Amino acid sequence: MPDPDPRLYATALREIMQAAREVPLGFFRKALDVESKADASPVTRADRQTEERLRSEIAKRFPGHGILGEEFGGAQDAEFLWVIDPIDGTKSFISGHPLWGMLLGLLHDGKPLVGGIQAPVMGEVAWGGPGLGAFLNDRPVRVRKVDPSDSFICINELRRVLAKEPQVAFALMDAGRTVRESADCYSYLQLAAGWVDGVVDYGLEPYDYLPVLPVVEAAGGVMTDWQGNPLRFGSDGRVVAGSPAVHAHLLEVIARAGG
Repeated sequence: MPDPDPRLYATALREIMQAAREVPLGFFRKALDVESKADASPVTRADRQTEERLRSEIAKRFPGHGILGEEFGGAQDAEFLWVIDPIDGTKSFISGHPLWGMLLGLLHDGKPLVGGIQAPVMGEVAWGGPGLGAFLNDRPVRVRKVDPSDSFICINELRRVLAKEPQVAFALMDAGRTVRESADCYSYLQLAAGWVDGVVDYGLEPYDYLPVLPVVEAAGGVMTDWQGNPLRFGSDGRVVAGSPAVHAHLLEVIARAGG
């Protein structure tokens, strides 16, 4: 069998994300009941209805494909597997902060084929994959080349890193010229667009990083776990991404701090 054409799936991915965009926007900054999951993270009707719409749109186009989503689960062993995070950044969403996102990725035989990071409020979609390049809406984007000493670093989930691995947290705070506490998937869109140079993250699940990975790599970046290992199902959720030079620098910072 020939390899699948990623261009076909990139077009479908953008159509699917656009078709689902209206669902969370219909709930945003409106009264909304918030529940707690078993891990104490918040969830709302908006999360569930957005995933339902994404699943419906995928099933209409690709009825034989598998789907794995944050809210409704799914198997991991399908040849073609769509991975969904319907609202990445529910805390941002319920607090009225606009930089929450929607993540969608497609794996073929376990390898990322295409991925997308949508910021519905901003009207932005970063997307890409192997052999496609990376784009912000229709504009090609690349990570920027900068010396690590001049880099802009985003630390997602800094509070959790401080609680669990304080030495790493303090080391990362001095890892670039500008270091900013941040959250959620928009940091990776910024990285792919060349607006920041590195992202360090903590406590992620596969639906958080697998849709993002092909976008970052197609933009010329590197994205691994904290030991520099490839991200896959079963990774420990500690992620570092950046331009090649900044990624290598961040790995050294983490290693020296005992991470």
